[in-house]
Parts: sequence; C-alpha cells; structure tokens
Amino acid sequence: MSNLRCLVTGGAGFIGSHVVDRLLARGDEVVCVDDFNDFYAPDEKRANVAGHLGHRGYRLIEADIRDRARVAGLVAEVRPSAIVHLAARAGIRSSIEEPVLYQETNVGGTLHLLEAARHAGVRRFVFGSSSSVYGLHAASPFREDAALASPASPYAATKIAGEALCHSYAHLHGLHVTSLRFFTVYGPRQRPDLAIRRFCERILRGQPISMFGDGSSSRDYTHVADIVAGVLAALNRDAPGHEIFNLGNAAPLRLADMIRGIESAAGRRAVIDRQPDQPGDVLATCADLSRSAAVLGYDPAIRFEDGIHDFLEWLRPDSRRTHRTIHRYASHLEPHVDSRPA
Repeated sequence: MSNLRCLVTGGAGFIGSHVVDRLLARGDEVVCVDDFNDFYAPDEKRANVAGHLGHRGYRLIEADIRDRARVAGLVAEVRPSAIVHLAARAGIRSSIEEPVLYQETNVGGTLHLLEAARHAGVRRFVFGSSSSVYGLHAASPFREDAALASPASPYAATKIAGEALCHSYAHLHGLHVTSLRFFTVYGPRQRPDLAIRRFCERILRGQPISMFGDGSSSRDYTHVADIVAGVLAALNRDAPGHEIFNLGNAAPLRLADMIRGIESAAGRRAVIDRQPDQPGDVLATCADLSRSAAVLGYDPAIRFEDGIHDFLEWLRPDSRRTHRTIHRYASHLEPHVDSRPA
C-alpha cells in the first residue's frame, strides 16, 4: 500500500476523478482541488466526487488555479508529497473563441502551481499535457522528441507552454517533473462536449450525429483506465529532471470506423449529418509508446471495441450511477496495488 499525500488539481473532472479513485484505493491521501466551472454542467463533476466525499483520506477544496495567492496558500498548508496537475481549460474550439481564458488557466495556473511547489518544497510534479502539442506537421507515430513548432489551436499552444515551464522549473529548481501527453481519452465520466460521448448519446436516442470531414481523419483513442495506469506509473517513478511520455493506445482509428464501432456496440445505426472539417483539428494522431513502455512499463490493455462497450454501459441511465469501470481493469494495469473500490 502507498502512503503519499497527493494534491490533484482537476480532481473532479473526467480523468482526475478516475485518478483519485485509484489513489484512494491504494491507500494514498488525496486533496482534490477543482473550481467546478461551468464549461460543462458542474453537477456532473459533483457526481464524479460523490463517492469520494466520505473517504477518510479525501479532502475537497473548491479553488481556481488562476488565483495565485490561493494556490500558494493551499500548497503551503497541505504540504503534499506530490502534485498531479490535471486542471485545465480543455477543448479546441473553445480555445479559439476564448484564448485569453485558456492562457490564464493553462499557462498561468500551471506557473502558479510550479511556483507553489518550489516554495513549499514539493519535489514531485506530474503534469497532464496533450497529444495536441504535436500540431500540424509531426511525423506519425508521434515521438516525444518531435519539434513542437506548429500548434493548430490556442489550446495546443498553452500545453506546449505548460511543458516548457515544467522543464524550466526542473532545470532551475530541482523539481522532479513528468509531463504526460494524453491521446484522445474516452470512457465513463467523459466530458459531454467530446465526440465519442456526443455520438453515443445521439445514436442511442436515434438522433443525427455531425461527422466533420469525410471520415478519414483518425485518432488514437485511449481508454481512461489505461491513462490512469500511466499517471500512477509516472507518479511512482519520482525521477529527477523533466521527462515527457506519450500515453496513448498506438492503434489509431478512422472517424468512420469509430462510428461503426459505436453502431456495433449500441446495436443501432447512426444517422450521419456530414459537415466540413473544423478549424483547429489535425488529420491524425498516433502515439509512439517506445519510451513510455521502456521507462514507465506502460502497456495499454483495452481495445476500442471493449472500451466502447464499457462506456455505453456507463452511459445508459440505469447503470450510470453504479458503474465502477476503473476497478474492472485495475488488477491488470497495476497489479501491485490494492484494486478494491474506495
């Protein structure tokens, strides 16, 4: 059993709440920091943390990481063993509409946390980055040493900036920082604005779905349980300097094939409304996992056809409140950890 005290920012969100599940299950203390903003319904995020509130190792703090003084005070008070920084404004299209908000949250907020960690003597820091940093011209599969010179959106640019800050704080102040580039994460608790959830909900209701482009674009869809396994592996490592790892599935799927996979799992045909490509999108993503496998032991276990069944099981109203997907895969992904639900 582990005995870390972890401060998890964005711990009420999609990925963050699953990370908190695993940390509590293995015996860590968790301080969750989330501002419950209205980018999507705050009630969804409150539902994500409902099962954590009674746990003796859990504390919830509502705070905005844009508030430098509040962040500094919290980190100084909590004195965590590690910070897992997952809070961010997400979404490509929204970043085009509100780039200043994205800069203030994703860049400014990350800087506030790094500064607070430095002053409080918190050495271990895990940063949630994105495959979006690879931009328009990276060679596929994407390697961590690729040049990041062509971000396709303000969101992508803010994640590049966040990684750069992480590197500078590791170099100047001795923090042990790991940046994790997440590739198109899906699964239970997924944000309602993301394509897989929108498609699944509308297909289940018999409503049309909007398919942008001709269906040939592809994404490296990665189940949240695999992502969480990678986050915990990075947290456990605690190595000096700044290192970057891809967390993907290394099995890109064309948009048209993703839709067919949902149709098969749902047992319903999609009504497709064809639309032109959207600004800010890239044609394809694919993770090179060589470094993640060699250093973190990262080995994604969940095929899309299995993961989409899991997601649909959670999405159906009669099962959504009780579904505990993360624990179904926990013993395989992290066998040295107690996999019982918190």
